[in-house]
Amino acid sequence: MPEPLLAVEKLDAFYGDFQALFGISLRVDRGEVAAVIGANGAGKSTLLKSIVGWLPAQAEAVRFKGQAIGGMAAHRVVAAGIALVPEGRRLFASLSVEENLLIGGQVKRPGPWNLARVYSLFPVLAEKRLSPATSLSGGQQQMVAIGRALMSNPELLLCDELSLGLAPIIVKEIYAQMAMITAEGLAVIIVEQDIGQALKMASHICCLAVGGVALEGPATQMTREAISAAYFGA
Repeated sequence: MPEPLLAVEKLDAFYGDFQALFGISLRVDRGEVAAVIGANGAGKSTLLKSIVGWLPAQAEAVRFKGQAIGGMAAHRVVAAGIALVPEGRRLFASLSVEENLLIGGQVKRPGPWNLARVYSLFPVLAEKRLSPATSLSGGQQQMVAIGRALMSNPELLLCDELSLGLAPIIVKEIYAQMAMITAEGLAVIIVEQDIGQALKMASHICCLAVGGVALEGPATQMTREAISAAYFGA
């Protein structure tokens, strides 16, 4: 089989003495959209934090483009081509929309994403580019967080709980842009609690339960019944 863009192999993760992940394995190919689903506390966000260097990880447990990156400093992971849209957005409150976006471009990776491209994707951000980022609505702040990540021109985009706390119409608007985001081969991992949303977007599903993989495989080969059973631990 060709080498995947991202290979997570037998990943364990800890918060101090507490073990949160137990031998997680996941493969993401170039251009693929993978969804990581599961109930609260299943380990979804912990998985993303381990990939991007926010949590310690064994070097060989996370490989990107064939290179062992487990435990690598977060800024080096971004420079390698992985960007995270974190849960809660984590925008810089003292900076404008445009200044937040420009921070994402500090990596200076070559690629198609720049201010003009982000504003084309989310026109409302162009209108509010000089406004404090945290003065925007929740949905608009999520657009800023996505745009900031894209400005680093990643090859792999990690999206943690994009729909959390947002009105359904805003969630639909944000997810409608995913086709444009992935059109040029960008791979995406979406962490999502909404099973229906995950099935609409992803070609590959990984369901976590209590820190382990309960179900994994192509979305086309999974029934809602099997996913629900894995999700709820039935």
